[in-house]
Amino acid sequence: MKNEFKIIADLIPDNVRVLDVGCEDGTLMQMLIQEKRIDARGIELNENNVKKSILKGLSVIQGNAETELGQFPDKSFDFVVLSHTLQAFYQPENVLNQLLRIGKAAIVSIPNFGYWKVRTNLMLFGKMPITKSLPDSWYETPNLHMCSIKDFYELCEKKNINMNKIVGVNGKKISTINHSNLEIKNLLSEVGIFLIS
Repeated sequence: MKNEFKIIADLIPDNVRVLDVGCEDGTLMQMLIQEKRIDARGIELNENNVKKSILKGLSVIQGNAETELGQFPDKSFDFVVLSHTLQAFYQPENVLNQLLRIGKAAIVSIPNFGYWKVRTNLMLFGKMPITKSLPDSWYETPNLHMCSIKDFYELCEKKNINMNKIVGVNGKKISTINHSNLEIKNLLSEVGIFLIS
């Protein structure tokens, strides 16, 4: 996750306002504040994670992002970050709409269900995979809507969302994704990170 946070931080300029949705224990927020002098706020469902964030001196509220993002005014943040959480919502498209309403831009990272190890596990063993980006067994996972980088790309196209930059992550390797290399990067990337507006 550390490598992914570095990539996300590199997509955000210094001295801007950021809302981290599903901020967990505030690790990304803390990194953005320390390294980029960012005015960061967070919303997190898990009470223990909220307490950990507050103990770090971070401004985090407890809330369900699926139902409570409506409290934030339009374009009240420069960037809204949603890391490894979109697939856990009942209505991910509505959450995506809220992110783009609240922020001038959004950064969404997703575990890629199109990754070759995921495909191989299903094809050869007939089982839901366990990987670094998908560490839970099928009955313990928070994931409700599994999607691939290609799925999310096509959703953005359908909704006329600008995809300003797409990064594929596989361990420490990162690569830029575009329309011409989408198929191969969907196969070879464990995580996709989208900068959208």
